[in-house]
Amino acid sequence: MKQIKNEYREKDGHELALICAETALDTKAEDIRILDVRGLTTFTEYFVIMSGKSTRHVQALAESIEGKLRSKRVRTSKAEGLSDGMWVLLDFDDVVVHIFFRDQRKFYDLEGLWSEAKQIEFNQPTS
Repeated sequence: MKQIKNEYREKDGHELALICAETALDTKAEDIRILDVRGLTTFTEYFVIMSGKSTRHVQALAESIEGKLRSKRVRTSKAEGLSDGMWVLLDFDDVVVHIFFRDQRKFYDLEGLWSEAKQIEFNQPTS
């Protein structure tokens, strides 16, 4: 198994969540949110939630985020939904990325389900 590059070996979940969000922003994701779910769940520390404009855009966002972290030798332990492109889940252990097609995101309302989670700010332009 490859080692994580030195500059990413010490990154915590917060920093990895920011990398995911910034990569999504570069790939034109919409309405990106980072939720700190530490203390609310035992399976991860952060959710990164975003929307894509089409199923192909959702797939491209997932590929971009996965590629960015793979280049840092951080691998997903699980990826689900990539073939359909309606809701893709990337599990990086400390960070779980949810990429939704717009209508799917409204239906599942993860932000509402995890409303107790603190939202993490990052440099995102306002529209």
